Amino acid sequence: MLADREQEEAFQRFLRRVDDIAELVQGLNSTDPGVKEKATAEAEKRLHDQENSKEEESKTVVDRTVINTQASDVANAEAVNADGFLAILEKDAKERAKRRKRNEHLANALKEKGNDAFRKGDYVIAIQRYTEGLEILKDKQELYTNRAQAYLKMQEYEKAINDCEWALKCNEKCIKAYFLMGKAHLALKHFSESRQCYEKISQIDPQKESLFKDCMNEVNLEEKRMKDEERAMKEVESGKLAALSIKELLQKLDRPDQNILYYTGGIRLLTGAIKDCTEQTLFRTNNGFSILKDNEVVRRGFCAERKNAAEVDLSVSLLFLWQAVCTGNEENQRLLLTYPDVNAQLPKLLSSGVLEIQKQTLALISLYSENENGRRLLVRHQDLTKWLQILMMLVNSTDARASSAMNILSNLTEEERFKTQCRLMLSTSVLPLFTQLLTSVKLVNQAALARCIGIMGNLCADVVIRMQMAKCKECWQACLKLVDECFDVGTPKYQECLFAVLGLMMNLLLESNGIIQRAIGVLSRILPASLSAVEEAVKGGVVKKMIKFLKAGGQIASNYGIKTLSICTRSNRQAQEDLVKSDKKFSVLMKLLESENEIIVGNAAFCLGQCLVVPGAATSLLNSNVVMILLKHAGGDATRTSVQENAAIALGKLCVAEPRHIVQLRKLNGLAILNSSMKYVHST
Repeated sequence: MLADREQEEAFQRFLRRVDDIAELVQGLNSTDPGVKEKATAEAEKRLHDQENSKEEESKTVVDRTVINTQASDVANAEAVNADGFLAILEKDAKERAKRRKRNEHLANALKEKGNDAFRKGDYVIAIQRYTEGLEILKDKQELYTNRAQAYLKMQEYEKAINDCEWALKCNEKCIKAYFLMGKAHLALKHFSESRQCYEKISQIDPQKESLFKDCMNEVNLEEKRMKDEERAMKEVESGKLAALSIKELLQKLDRPDQNILYYTGGIRLLTGAIKDCTEQTLFRTNNGFSILKDNEVVRRGFCAERKNAAEVDLSVSLLFLWQAVCTGNEENQRLLLTYPDVNAQLPKLLSSGVLEIQKQTLALISLYSENENGRRLLVRHQDLTKWLQILMMLVNSTDARASSAMNILSNLTEEERFKTQCRLMLSTSVLPLFTQLLTSVKLVNQAALARCIGIMGNLCADVVIRMQMAKCKECWQACLKLVDECFDVGTPKYQECLFAVLGLMMNLLLESNGIIQRAIGVLSRILPASLSAVEEAVKGGVVKKMIKFLKAGGQIASNYGIKTLSICTRSNRQAQEDLVKSDKKFSVLMKLLESENEIIVGNAAFCLGQCLVVPGAATSLLNSNVVMILLKHAGGDATRTSVQENAAIALGKLCVAEPRHIVQLRKLNGLAILNSSMKYVHST
């Protein structure tokens, strides 16, 4: 009975292996890329296990006398049949590997042909080539996503979605597939499905946050646009007068060959009729933006180089209209910038010599600069290379244009692409103008100039711009001239401009090269005259930056750097604490105390004396030779009286803060010098 049971179990194991292998072979021939990939992996695993099993059998000695002969016959039959299947499987795997390699080569060639057709805009041919590639290699993800991209261009959105789903069967983490599928769902107004696709991208790769935000924003804007248009259509259908008037006015403006005054009047009436989002939407859906393209009289008047009075009125009216239809309406903002005439004319209107045109152009651009989407539209559709120069020139304006221009510039500097564009003309056009403005502080709008200087400081976050500014000697000279003009008999004037220059210097201190000595030089001129300037500098991290430059060494940098630190630590507790934290055990100050330049020594001794009020500062110097160095300078080695006094005061403060230093002082017979220094200590 036992032998029969063992024989039956062996036979059942054999049948299960046969079924498994048959299922495996079926999987290898499947048209589903996912099933095929899984079957291939399983086949390779079994081949590997079989090889290992053979190796084990060759190493094992079996006592066949204890094996049931009938069960052995069944087992042998199972082994023979299994080995046969696996041999076939192994042979098939090798043949499949050869075929796949050949097919990969053919599929890649067809993919490249498809890509070439796609680049040329021949999407039909591109789809054909990708399809031919998939007939050869059904599990090639790139062919599915590339074909989906071509289907998107052909507006065959369902087919694009289907291809993306197949691509995800090949690779469940394919970001491109989710991105294209999100685009296709968005085109079909499947907003929820589109968002889900973009959320998948964020889950797969959190580093794609910027792409995720852009995509989600696009979905939100499109959904809002559709709802706005549905609401506007209902108002038209319900016969609301305000809605109907927009349509009627646009129809009247569509009449050809009328006098320019007719169109100007109609545009003003239309502007007055636009009160909210519904009217803005009706303006868009009734082709309101096409007035510039379709009406020759309007287009000619708006684009005229030298405008007569009627053309000026027309242009101002259009600018008012666009402000009305674009305020708070991002879809209208996008549409307006897609019209070539508007794109081409904006920079010209911005630098127009006609006050009202320039004023209303600034107002229109402000609408865009005030929000992230608007700024991106400007950067995407406009060449902003010259805008920095154009807007900076408005600092000379005494009216609201200067403030408006600086607001726009300040907002635009938040966009990295704007900074990149600013690099192109900075040295040739912008810096000469900026230098001129700095030297005209008494003649220009001071508030606007202060904003302008601050904007240039913000631009210095870009390393290329910072380098260009640091190399401009004229710019440094202009900064010094501004500082000189900002003080009148010791009292700072034009304080906003002074602080702005201070901020610019702080930003330029990010640049660690020889040129930066100029920045430190300017700082050392500004700070002594203003406690407020010192506070601003300390908040900006000036102490840490000065320590960094002092570590780098150099006579001029050391002179300016230690002077700046002495000014800051003289009156600012935060500066004293920052120095103690940044200069561990006063290693930088100790090195400066041994300088051959007495001015550097005097300022270093002064700084040290000011910082000894910080708890623990004097204790950190216990194992140093600071007492000997200070005693040497205070005792007469220094020729300058001020250096002797600063060293003596520092020595006295050191002993007061940490009495254990007196032991070292006694050893050096320096008590007499300490006693003489006490008068300086008490007077400080």
